[in-house]
Amino acid sequence: MIVRLLAVSLLGWMLGFVWFAIFLPQPLDGRQTDAIVVLTGGAGRIDRGISLLQGGAAKRMLISGVDRSVRPGELAAQYQTPEALFTCCITLGREAIDTRSNAIETARWLERRDYKTVRLITTDWHMRRAALELRQALPGRVAIVYDAVPSRPSLTMLAREYNKYLLRRAAALLGI
Repeated sequence: MIVRLLAVSLLGWMLGFVWFAIFLPQPLDGRQTDAIVVLTGGAGRIDRGISLLQGGAAKRMLISGVDRSVRPGELAAQYQTPEALFTCCITLGREAIDTRSNAIETARWLERRDYKTVRLITTDWHMRRAALELRQALPGRVAIVYDAVPSRPSLTMLAREYNKYLLRRAAALLGI
């Protein structure tokens, strides 16, 4: 009986992992939202957010998880963006240290501004867990649009992220 339970559990994990790995979230079109939120930590994320902001996809952007020592002028130079864009339209969130605190920082930022729609930008393999955390932190009235930055994750990276995703889903079901 225990062997069957373990075998069914392992089969369920493997099928879920295949779904997780094959159907990674994709980039989205340039549709407009009230705000853009970029989670730091992966290549192409900030580039994507700045490009969309400059293209008029939103009026404001939060970059969540920025190191306290980073200055707006440094980011403007690194991403070859006018510093005025950082002054007027980009907020550097410095409170987050992980995905869960990214969600809390983002929720606070959105609520202060009473935004109704937000575009979440993170890497494709990270999107499901980031979206889960953000959905838990936000009130139901805020619509989240997922905009994944494509990557080439290793199987190890995918397995690690899938396990984190499953743990966070279980914790959410238990109300943790």
